[in-house]
Amino acid sequence: MKEASFYTSISRNRTACALCPHNCIITEGQRGICGVRINKKGVLFTEVYGRPVSINSDPIEKKPLYHFYPGHQILSIGTLGCNLKCNFCQNCEISQASGADQSFTPKKSLDEILLLVEEKQKNIGLAYTYNEPIIFYEYMTDLAINVHKKGLKNVMVSNGFINQEPLFHLLNLIDAFNIDLKSFENEFYKKYTHSNIEPVLNSIKTIFNSGKHLELTFLVIPGLNDNQEVFDEMTDWIVKETSNKTVLHISRYFPRYQMHLPPTPFKTMEALYHRARKKLDFVYVGNTPETIGQDSYCPVCQSILLKRKGYYTTNDGLDKLGSCIKCHEKVIKYMTT
Repeated sequence: MKEASFYTSISRNRTACALCPHNCIITEGQRGICGVRINKKGVLFTEVYGRPVSINSDPIEKKPLYHFYPGHQILSIGTLGCNLKCNFCQNCEISQASGADQSFTPKKSLDEILLLVEEKQKNIGLAYTYNEPIIFYEYMTDLAINVHKKGLKNVMVSNGFINQEPLFHLLNLIDAFNIDLKSFENEFYKKYTHSNIEPVLNSIKTIFNSGKHLELTFLVIPGLNDNQEVFDEMTDWIVKETSNKTVLHISRYFPRYQMHLPPTPFKTMEALYHRARKKLDFVYVGNTPETIGQDSYCPVCQSILLKRKGYYTTNDGLDKLGSCIKCHEKVIKYMTT
């Protein structure tokens, strides 16, 4: 175990965690909502430092990040635990586990992970993903510092439910973010994730204003967050608070964990895709047959720039600097390493 960041001892047996907006008050021997930060004699420890449960080399498109070094690979890691309790969680086996469940988890030092990063072909760096990276903050930041020293990139796939001070520290280390925006209604966040939306929206604005690469993912759950008027409010907010060039991934829900609703109908995905495309230049559809929302188009001349089949990407219309070869519009800032 390693002492946690962002907490204070408020008595001999109570600690106040300040990493995420839950701001848990944790008594002796107890864990926070995330399940992996534990109070031992007034000191808060992280139980997942150096304890990844998943390590894989993935296409960058799988994060999903479509405008950040397309066609490259990235080593991806995750641990146990999460600071949200989504009853539709797609990775519930690890995210809804706690530090008490990790006796089987082998230790991986910083050097061991960094060696894997360097060994992988066409690898641009390290992605913190699978579960919520916020809850393995200390492990992530120590790795990220060393990844940068090697001239490589750091990617964070997150629910965005983090306090502003720890997020500001991350902005110096993380090169690209994909943030899950699970709904545009606070009641959804309260009922289905046991959190609230405001910190997530604040995180999105902070990341965008920092100049770091940002993409968003919206998982469409039938009957719960697929109202078209609310969806329009969300896309209006994205344009206003970030940009019409912010990438939005619309992802299809499948039954998982405690939610047994049927999969999102294709017609719902298509309808939301076409509505979003009226306002945003770059909208993609995930977890569906490859019919719409796969390829990247130039927002000026509408030429096909990148074609995708699954996670395989081919470049048909971009130069080495990420500009359209027909009209020279700059489309993708991050192309080669």
